[in-house]
Amino acid sequence: MSAYDSICDFSTLLGKVLTKVEKGEGSDGDLVKFVCEDGTTYKLEHFQSCCEHVYIEDINGNLEDLVGSPILMADESSSEDRPEDVEKPESETWTFYKLATAKGFVDIRWYGSSNGCYSESATFYKVE
Repeated sequence: MSAYDSICDFSTLLGKVLTKVEKGEGSDGDLVKFVCEDGTTYKLEHFQSCCEHVYIEDINGNLEDLVGSPILMADESSSEDRPEDVEKPESETWTFYKLATAKGFVDIRWYGSSNGCYSESATFYKVE
């Protein structure tokens, strides 16, 4: 079974209690792994193809604030806006994965660029 067979909506994390959250390297680049109290594990990563580059540009907040308290917000949004005076590739996307618990807020910002024919965001999936 591949990751594409287990794709979930990012909001699946709502109400879950995480026991571990870690940023790491997958086979194709950046990933974030979410381990839940109920035994499920999810990953947020991008599977690279040619003519594209997708990576975690920034994490605002402390990932440890997501551990031990129910997830109150799990939101995904994206933007293609860029100031007009900045040179840009053929296509680019910023994708924001926003999470919150009573302990804090975390925003994981991914950046993707390509020739316009490839995905520029991460995939959220359940690890089987």
